[in-house]
Amino acid sequence: MTNIIVVLPRLEDAKGIKNVLVRSGFQVTGVCTTGAQAISQADGLHDGIIICSYKLVDMMYDQLHECLPYGFEMLLMASQQVINECYGNDIVCLSMPLKVNDLVNTVNMLTDSILRRRRKQRQQPRTRSAEEEALIGQAKEILMTRNHMDEEEAHRYLQKCSMDSGTNLVETAQMVLTMMNA
Repeated sequence: MTNIIVVLPRLEDAKGIKNVLVRSGFQVTGVCTTGAQAISQADGLHDGIIICSYKLVDMMYDQLHECLPYGFEMLLMASQQVINECYGNDIVCLSMPLKVNDLVNTVNMLTDSILRRRRKQRQQPRTRSAEEEALIGQAKEILMTRNHMDEEEAHRYLQKCSMDSGTNLVETAQMVLTMMNA
């Protein structure tokens, strides 16, 4: 599910956009009238789409864009004149008057983009901190000393325990250290 926040100066307009999106199968996380409300809602989320007009009650669209957390895409609904000034700053634009089909297709495109980014991030190997590497190293040392394993066997043992218990390798190393030092 992709988080969608609609931010328009008039609450009735924002609810209207929300209703169109909901009827098209999207889940709208929030409806706001100010940029500050949108930022507050977005701060609690990992990623999503902000749909807004160029001028809000408390700020302009570009100020809102600068304040959004990483992972949020912006869909600006504005006149063609405003859109012409907007090129080159990673904001997707729709010109007014708005066509429902254009809105739905654009939100679909942004949702797909966010899902691809999530998949790509999950596929990247997680890097461990020096502390985590040291913890795993200590657990391997104890296993090598007490159980007469070589480093590869100790590592495989930690991996197997990790998979069997449903914990990550660092947590498994921590458990081994706790049990062996008890």
